[in-house]
Amino acid sequence: MSDEARVSVRSIRIEDEMRTSYLDYAMSVIVARALPDVRDGLKPVHRRILYTMGEMGLSGGSAYRKCAAIVGEVMGKYHPHGDGALYDALVRLAQDFSMRHPLVDGQGNFGSVDGDSAAAMRYTEARLTAIAGEMLADIDHETVDFTPNYDGTQKEPSVLPARLPNLLVNGSSGIAVGMATNIPPHNLGEIADAAIALIADPELSVDDLCKYVNAPDFPTGGILYRYDTIKNPLTGATERIDAVRQMYAHGRGRVVVDGATHFEEASRGDRTAIIITELPYQINKASLVEKIADLVKEERLDGIADLRDESDRDGMRIYVEVKKDANPHKVLNKLLKLTPLRSAFSMNMLALVDGQPQTLSLKSVLQHHIDHRRIIVRRRTEYELKKARERAHILEGLKIALDNLDAVIKTIRAAADVDVARTQLMERFKLSELQAQAILDMRLARLAALERKKIEDEYLEVIKFIAELEDILARPARISKIISDEFAKLKEKFADRRRTKIAQDATREMSDEDLIADEDVVITISGRGYIKRQPLTTYRQQHRGGKGVIGMTTREEDAVATLQVANTHDYALFFTNKGRGFSAKVHEIPDASRQNKGIPIVNLPGVQVESGETPVATIILNGFTPGSYLAFSTKKGIIKKTAI
Repeated sequence: MSDEARVSVRSIRIEDEMRTSYLDYAMSVIVARALPDVRDGLKPVHRRILYTMGEMGLSGGSAYRKCAAIVGEVMGKYHPHGDGALYDALVRLAQDFSMRHPLVDGQGNFGSVDGDSAAAMRYTEARLTAIAGEMLADIDHETVDFTPNYDGTQKEPSVLPARLPNLLVNGSSGIAVGMATNIPPHNLGEIADAAIALIADPELSVDDLCKYVNAPDFPTGGILYRYDTIKNPLTGATERIDAVRQMYAHGRGRVVVDGATHFEEASRGDRTAIIITELPYQINKASLVEKIADLVKEERLDGIADLRDESDRDGMRIYVEVKKDANPHKVLNKLLKLTPLRSAFSMNMLALVDGQPQTLSLKSVLQHHIDHRRIIVRRRTEYELKKARERAHILEGLKIALDNLDAVIKTIRAAADVDVARTQLMERFKLSELQAQAILDMRLARLAALERKKIEDEYLEVIKFIAELEDILARPARISKIISDEFAKLKEKFADRRRTKIAQDATREMSDEDLIADEDVVITISGRGYIKRQPLTTYRQQHRGGKGVIGMTTREEDAVATLQVANTHDYALFFTNKGRGFSAKVHEIPDASRQNKGIPIVNLPGVQVESGETPVATIILNGFTPGSYLAFSTKKGIIKKTAI
C-alpha cells in the first residue's frame, strides 16, 4: 500500500468531538448568518444582495430587474444557499412595514402586513433605493477590504462603507445559537443629530444622547410608552422606570407599544365605532382581526356589534362597532388587554464587533459607526490623494512636453518605433514611463493654445486639491467635520417625521377593573345574608297589565331585606353586628340570574368575619372623597360621625 493510500486513525472522546464541532457550527451561525455587523448593520446575506445589485447597475435611477435574476447572481457568486431563503431576505429589504427606510425598491407583490407572502421571484422586480446608495457610496475608492468568496473566484466586501447608520435606523433581528438580537428601527433625523453631538463631544452620556434619540420609531407607527412600572424583587414595591433610557443604557429592555385608535360615530348614529389605523411593529393585521372575532365568539370580549377590515391603498382601517349600551372606552381597554393591539417590544442590542458578539448600549453603537466612518473617510481621502498625485505626475509630463514641443516632436519623428520613442523621451527629458506614454498618447488637438492653457489650469487645480487632501489627513478634526456634514446631509435628504408617537404617562397599565363595563346594577340582599347583582335593565318598565318579574328566589323563612341601585365601579360597605366594616367593589359581587339567590356576603373577597359575626347594614359609595363622613347611630340613641 502506498503512503498516499494510508488512513490515519486517531482516538478521540466523542464528547470532545461534539463540543468542538458544535462550537464551530455555533460560531459559523453567529458570524456568517444570524447577527449583523455593528458597522453597517447588515448580515452577510443582506450585504451580498446590496453589493450584487450595485454591481448589476441597479441604482435608484435604473430600470427594474427580475428578482430571479438578482437572486441567481447573488447565489452564484457570493451566497451558496437556498434561493428561497435568499429571496425572503431580498423581500424584507423592500417591505416598508418591516424597514424604516427600505433599501430595495420593489415592483410587484412583496407581501403585506396581513402576513401574505410575496409573489414568486419570477414575477417581481427590484432595484436599489436612493438611500441604499448611501450604503454603497465610495466602495470603489478602496474604502473597505475585500475577501475571497466561497470558491475563491470572486472578491466580496467584508463590510459596506455605510454612510447611513443602518443598524439603528432599520434595526435588525436574528436568532443565532445560544443568543439572539432584536434591535428596533429609529428615526434617521434623531440618530443623525445624536451622532453629530457625539462627534462634537465624545464624553456625552446615554442620558445626554436620549435628548436626541427619543425612542424607537417603528415603520408601522403606533404609540410607545416611555415609562414602565415594574415590581422590585427585593421589596415587592412597584417602581416607575424610564424604560427607554434603561434600554439604551444597557442594550436590552422592554417597551410597550399600542396601536393607534380613535372613535367615530357609527353609520347608525346611536353607536360609536373604534377605528384602528396603526398597529404595533410586526403585528399581523389579519391575525389581529381573527383574534378579536374569536374573543367575541367565546364571549370573552363583549360590547362589539360589528367588526370589519376596511384597509385599502390609502392606509390601514379596522372598524370595530360598539354596541349601543356598551362603553366604547371599556371595549377599547379590553381590546388592548386581550389582543396584540398592545404589544411589548423586547430589545436586545446584540451585534458583531470585530467578529465577536457583544451587547451594546446606544452610545456604543453610535461610537462604533462613527469610528467606522473615520476609517472610511481616511481611506477614501488616501485613495483620492493617490489618484490626484498620479494625475499631477502625468500633467507635469505634459507640461514638460508643451514647454519643449519642437524637441519632443523631433524626438518622436526620429524614433524607429513607439518603444524607442518612449525610451528616448524618458532619457532626454527625465520623464517617467507613465509620463512618456501620456505624451505619446496625447492628441494633436491638445497642442492648441487654449488646450495648453487647460492643462496648466488643471495642474494648478490638482496641486491645490492635493494640498487639501493632505491637510485632511493631517488634521483629525477635519475628518470629524466631514463625517458630521455627511450626517447632516443624510438628515436633510432622507429624514422624515416620527411615525411612532411617544406617551409619557406611566399609568398606562390597566388593572382588571379597567375592563369592567361601567353600568348601573341592582344589588339584592336577603334577610339571611345572600347577595347578588343584576343589570338594572332586568327590571324593565312594566306597562298596564304587566305581571312583573321574579327578582330573586329565596329559601323558606328568608326574604329580600334590601334592594339598592349602584354602579359597577362603586364601593359596597358592609357593617357587622360587632361594629366592624368591610368594603368590596360592586363588580366583585357575583352577577346572578333572577332565579338565583346569590352567595353569602361573608364569601365576598375582603369580607373576613369571625364566628357569630354577620353583616347587618350595607352602604353604597362612589368613592372615598375627603371631607365626607358616615353617621352611625345605635338603638339606644348614641350617634357619631366618622370620616370616609
